[in-house]
Amino acid sequence: MQSTSIQRLPAQQITSESFQAYGQVIFASKDGKPYDQEDAHLSLEQGTPRFYIMRLQRKGRRFSRVTRHLRCTQCLGSLEGKDWLIAVAPPAEAEPSLDKLAAFRIPGNCFIKLEVGTWHAGPYFEHDWVDFYNLELSDTNVTDHQTCNLLNRYGLEFEIV
Repeated sequence: MQSTSIQRLPAQQITSESFQAYGQVIFASKDGKPYDQEDAHLSLEQGTPRFYIMRLQRKGRRFSRVTRHLRCTQCLGSLEGKDWLIAVAPPAEAEPSLDKLAAFRIPGNCFIKLEVGTWHAGPYFEHDWVDFYNLELSDTNVTDHQTCNLLNRYGLEFEIV
């Protein structure tokens, strides 16, 4: 039986620059601003887009699985200004690159767009529950959900600190 190692993953405050390898950070902009590089560049053409609100309950900060979607980008943001955490690894890898795994603290006044194929675990948070808006494809969680079990593969579990 493989032993489990718990590795601490420090959360950094998200910025557009620090998150660039994984996707985009979108902050409020003035109404009427023309479309440009600061707007979310979406890839939703391989199916029917689904925009919905999902309520998540607090589940701690530990994870041993990361997931990716290869057919679409995914946008996540919290409602009610609640801050939250996510762990990510770059999309270019066939398996998550553990040395490039990063955790981010996301304030409640922005949302993130995960690039196609970005490995991710979360959202995580300290609130009892958080409502998140989620933009992906209608069948993302059925047909486009590749998961790597880090516990089985490497004997690792991560904790965002």
